[in-house]
Amino acid sequence: METTPGEPTNDNRDRFIQYLLEGTKNLKADYAAENNITISRIINCSAGILLLSMKKCDIDTNPNPTSLFESIFEIFRAVSLLLGQFSTETIIIKHPTGTVYQTSFKTADLDNAVLGSEQEGEFIRLPSFSALKPQLEQYERVITQMTTFSGNPHPSDDNISGTVSNLILSDGKADIELKNLPEMIEIFMPHPNSSTLINSTAELEKNTQAVSSLNVSDPNVTIFLSVKPNANVSLALKLFQGTPGNGTYFNDTTIFSQTDGYRWMITPDMLQDTPGAWYVEISLFNSTWEPGLTLMITFFMSKCLYWDIKNQSWSTEGCQVGEKTTPERVQCLCNHLTLFGSSFFVMPNDVDISRTAELFATVTQNYVVLALLCAFFGLYLVTLLWACYADRRASSKRKMTLLEDNHAGALYNYLISVQTGHRKNAGTTANVTVKLSGSEGESDTHTLTDPDKPVFERGAVDMFLLATPFPLGEVRNVRLQHDNSGGRPSWYINKVTIQDLQTRQVWQFFCDCWLSADRGDGMTKKTFNAAKNNEIASFRNIFQTRTSTGFRDEHIWVSIVDPPSRSPFTRAQRVSCCMSLLLCTMAINIAFWNIPVDEESPVLFSFGSLEITWQEIMVGVESGLLMFPINILIITIFRSIKPRIVSKSQKDDESHTRPPAITIPRESESDPHWVYCSKFLLAGLCHIMMCLEKLDGKNFPSQDEYQQALNLTNLLVRKAEMVFSSHLAYCPPLVRRKEKKSGGCWLPWWCVFLGWFLLLSISGVSTFFTLLYGFEYGKQKSIKWVMSLGLSLFQSIFILQPLKVIGIAVFFALLLKPVAVEESEEIEQVLLGKKKHL
Repeated sequence: METTPGEPTNDNRDRFIQYLLEGTKNLKADYAAENNITISRIINCSAGILLLSMKKCDIDTNPNPTSLFESIFEIFRAVSLLLGQFSTETIIIKHPTGTVYQTSFKTADLDNAVLGSEQEGEFIRLPSFSALKPQLEQYERVITQMTTFSGNPHPSDDNISGTVSNLILSDGKADIELKNLPEMIEIFMPHPNSSTLINSTAELEKNTQAVSSLNVSDPNVTIFLSVKPNANVSLALKLFQGTPGNGTYFNDTTIFSQTDGYRWMITPDMLQDTPGAWYVEISLFNSTWEPGLTLMITFFMSKCLYWDIKNQSWSTEGCQVGEKTTPERVQCLCNHLTLFGSSFFVMPNDVDISRTAELFATVTQNYVVLALLCAFFGLYLVTLLWACYADRRASSKRKMTLLEDNHAGALYNYLISVQTGHRKNAGTTANVTVKLSGSEGESDTHTLTDPDKPVFERGAVDMFLLATPFPLGEVRNVRLQHDNSGGRPSWYINKVTIQDLQTRQVWQFFCDCWLSADRGDGMTKKTFNAAKNNEIASFRNIFQTRTSTGFRDEHIWVSIVDPPSRSPFTRAQRVSCCMSLLLCTMAINIAFWNIPVDEESPVLFSFGSLEITWQEIMVGVESGLLMFPINILIITIFRSIKPRIVSKSQKDDESHTRPPAITIPRESESDPHWVYCSKFLLAGLCHIMMCLEKLDGKNFPSQDEYQQALNLTNLLVRKAEMVFSSHLAYCPPLVRRKEKKSGGCWLPWWCVFLGWFLLLSISGVSTFFTLLYGFEYGKQKSIKWVMSLGLSLFQSIFILQPLKVIGIAVFFALLLKPVAVEESEEIEQVLLGKKKHL
């Protein structure tokens, strides 16, 4: 044992190790088999140098280089390979720092093979041959070398204790890399130091809970907790972080019973990468408390790591602790043996199009991809039929409702848009009334109802046309009220938008409250004031509106269920775009799936065990360039098509033309208010005249009285025409607000055929190449690809699309784009649809 720091020197040690390594590699196999003493001395010298270096006096100031262990380990490997060339039996080489187990297998015999010694508790169980075959099928025989070390050859801050294991596969000439295995490699390592067990005893009182604390300094550890009661009872355990007794949120829960055992495995996912004090609350579950009930609480922590050669550190990536771990033995589950790199530019897997007929002829042996595509197309057809039905149903509900209680002579129109909230039971069955108040007057109270369709359903947007005899000026407030009738009278009103159809001016009213006798503030009648400009342009309003409409419009998958009523992008088109996007994703995913890797590809970004390589960047860029442009183009075409309108010759509205002026005595210039009042009187008398003409004289006491009523009404109509013409002739020209053109860019209606052509083309090409790659891969690889495809789709639907919607909402909220512009565009769509059906 060394007694003087610095002896032997590092240079002398390294030269001696290099000498041993070169000498071992130069030995012949037959010489090694016949001279066991020489081989034993090489092993003992190498192990002695390693032990001496690990326990030297000045290790704190003169640490060992990581290459030291790698060089000595190379000597052990060279010796075991020499001894194994003439034997198919397992070769066991014991050395002072551990053991080497070497066995030569036929490749097929590696199926669930056990390497090492189960008696000693240090062994490795390989996965099934189906999981190993894609990476080992080109080898006829494989040499396995499992090496164990009693101590950690790479000291670090991870405080690794117990046995350290290593597994290398070789064909006798070069090492074989295993990576991204679909099944885990089981690694069992002894851990004789059971002093890490933490025991405590708690007495469980009646109607109380026992709380056990866990001090977690490393959130990557796995905690095994055992709670054994002294009676046959079931226990409920809750894991949380925070002050004991005040926690209302639990990260995880479990139930203990004598049948299922009293052991709980708390994984790093449950700890949410959060170190600190964690607590486990224990209480009875469906069991009767008995006096003297005590709990024996025991827990220990474990973690599985591997040596990252590139970063020269221990890493947990790709490894996790298994359920078979005990205080004396750790079970690690890993999907790789070594790390791997990537190439500079990534090319997809090759497929020979000239072999199309040959590959398609193998459909009977490999029907996995074909079955998956048939299932998707079947689901698409069913969903498409539902979407067409839902589009027709939504079209009938999308109409603008002309209120029945509008006066026949009232010709000044306001379009009222009422948006019901998306909360549970937000819709109402009650009768709702509305009253508008403006700077120049107020409307009558009108009932908002439609005899042809239900209104105020949850999440619905209902449009009503309200008519008044004269302009109300600036609409300042709106009063909503319901009679609390029906089975579900409570109503959550989200927002009301009112537009003057003559001047195109828009007012918004932010409600966000219940009109209910038993919810909110208990009121069924409320008055709401028009929103100010700063409220409309606020970050909160724009973000909420953009997020709500974004999920209904921008999220292509979610928007199928409830698209915006104003959008020309129908459900059937959305379903077809989703199918095209799905097929395109499948084709690109299968083309780049399981591509060969290049170890020399540079790492662009590293954060802990997470690494972003150039290959991953290039795969993402190339996939995006292949998939998104054409799909975004198709979606944009369908979203921007203007509805087809069949033009009809219609007379101009009376308000746009002046009747011939009739000269009557006047005292002063007229006023616009009198113009609308006289117009209202004229329209009302004309309506009476029309009703009288439809009646029969039998409805009157005599024919003379009927004729007298007609003549009198006709006279009043002529007088009203004279009054209206006079007021209109002497009234200053009415100033109309200049209509703003919609900010959107609309495409001609015939572009819908272009969208369908692109959609069908990209779907057909994607389907062809997906089948071609699937037949090229074979059945086993196709099954593995289907599993990876599921993960990609989950990521697209539940991660990427929501992030896109939220990102767009934040972007527009920061730019403060007024939502009123979008509201105006929505109203224009309603009016456009009305013109379409005229």
